[in-house]
Amino acid sequence: MIELTQRSDQELVQDMDRKTILIVDNEPVIRELCSKVLTDYNVVEASDGEQALRIFMEGGVDVILTDVRMPRLDGLELLRRLKEQEPTVVVIMMTGYADKELILKALKADADDFIIKPPNLLQLKSMVHKALVKKALKEEIASLKRLDRFKTNFLSLVSHKFRTPITSISLFLQNLSAGVCDLADPPTREALELICRESSYLGTLVSDLLAFSTVMDSGGTPQFAPCNLTALLSQLLEASKEWAGKPELKRECELEPVPELLLDREKISFALQQVIDNAIKFSRKSGQVTVSLQHLGDSCRIVVKDEGIGMTAEQLPKVFEKFYQVDAERTGQVRGFGLGLFYARDFIRMHGGSIGIESEFGVGTRVTITLPYRTPGASA
Repeated sequence: MIELTQRSDQELVQDMDRKTILIVDNEPVIRELCSKVLTDYNVVEASDGEQALRIFMEGGVDVILTDVRMPRLDGLELLRRLKEQEPTVVVIMMTGYADKELILKALKADADDFIIKPPNLLQLKSMVHKALVKKALKEEIASLKRLDRFKTNFLSLVSHKFRTPITSISLFLQNLSAGVCDLADPPTREALELICRESSYLGTLVSDLLAFSTVMDSGGTPQFAPCNLTALLSQLLEASKEWAGKPELKRECELEPVPELLLDREKISFALQQVIDNAIKFSRKSGQVTVSLQHLGDSCRIVVKDEGIGMTAEQLPKVFEKFYQVDAERTGQVRGFGLGLFYARDFIRMHGGSIGIESEFGVGTRVTITLPYRTPGASA
């Protein structure tokens, strides 16, 4: 169930002076007339639909005010292409004709409003303001719908992950209760070992679920504070729970001392821990996981490298997608929820940093993270 919190027009259209209006008309006098009345906004002009589409694709346009009849690419075709690219974009159509059939076609193509040329200037100003309110509402609804879909998919994934170990444990206990199992019997002992592993796996799932719940509830605004990244990386490498199943796997730290960074410790720890855990998780029982930290002048570089199973060229572009998991053995029973790298990239970007992955199937994976010393939006 999606709930939409009521907000005032003023709240929905905050920072209005930074909004950008794209005016599209092949008549310079109309573009100039509209620009003069829309002085509260950043105005961009285009003389035809093709130019307008190129400007829109560059990003940053909030409302498009377009004529219908234009050469090369008319307003209706421009409207259709804009809505394909971004369904929440607001498009106001200008026309010198009160053509009912044309208006009907525009409405079917999801036009947001109409104004007759030459435009009434007060009406135009009011219409653009309403258009921005409408755009804010559209984006808020779209965001809530995405969140609702995410919750549905996440609950479905959690149910699937828990079902298999719970079923195994339940069947074993039923057989044990019915007297079918003899604990002195070797096959029963093997089954008992399996149940112990499944129980441990359930505990891991619960811990992961709590960790992701904390991450999802933590909000989007990072809380920056000075942080010793060298010490933090060393702690995270040692603290990984993934070492427990691979005692022969070697670890190596190559950490240069770097200046303190302004970081949200909780978010950056989560991001780095996901990368380190993955390196261990997808390593073979032997080999090495290496974590290095280098000073690069105005930033630092973290590299996490393993000698594990690696990824194919087809898998690599998908690793930052929600719920995607590398299943090298195609078992369908990969641990985790497929959200670690999605949130890791999000949190690293919050710090003005970047993350990239190189991998070769059967050889290993190398993850490179770059973080600036000066965090955007934070004071030293």
